Amino acid sequence: MGRAGIRQAGWLGKLLLALFVILVAAPVLLLLVFRFVPLPGTPQMIWSLAEGKGAHYRWSDNVPSFLGRAVIGSEDQNFCSHNGFDWKSIDQAMAAHERNPAKRLRGASTISQQTARTLFLVPVRSWIRKGIEAYLTVLLEALWPKKRILEAYLNLVDWGHGNFGADAAARAYFGVDAARLTRSQAARLTAILPDPNKWNAARPGPYVASRSLILIDRAGMVTRDNLDFCVK
Repeated sequence: MGRAGIRQAGWLGKLLLALFVILVAAPVLLLLVFRFVPLPGTPQMIWSLAEGKGAHYRWSDNVPSFLGRAVIGSEDQNFCSHNGFDWKSIDQAMAAHERNPAKRLRGASTISQQTARTLFLVPVRSWIRKGIEAYLTVLLEALWPKKRILEAYLNLVDWGHGNFGADAAARAYFGVDAARLTRSQAARLTAILPDPNKWNAARPGPYVASRSLILIDRAGMVTRDNLDFCVK
């Protein structure tokens, strides 16, 4: 092999090593560390700061269990029984899109997918990001128990206007810490999750008010049907 071939092989080796570190070693190491340690922040928080929205965040170990049940009832009723992907919901979303291609594809992301996205990625829509998100979801499900996934989701998710996590949202909307949220307040926080910059949990309009009542019932259904068995 000539010098050019040796040089080319050297660059290829460095590229493969860099890809291994970025795609495998770093995510695995970070997931192993933050399985036990509160996260200091996320790329989405940095993105929010860059956009001038601010980033208010404080990890809480006392998020009320009712909020978790409401989120499961609203976002991912099969959370405890799937391995990161709810294929039935994905099929339903694809079928709905085929019936009405002009309408934006409805999201079918599980809590696991949303947590993986929040942990590692910025909020830019693309098929490449969806592929990376799927890969990170597999790692997350392999390395974290469901209880930690839900705990991280509740502590990191974007609740609008630069407020990340249940504690920041509770303080911003209701003037209390997460541990003191009432069931009604937790339901309203859950109701605005699909579009937190548009809807307001503190001063709910007709949709958020009615949706929060539905979510109180959904949380009761989660308890009744033991849909939260993996996080008890």
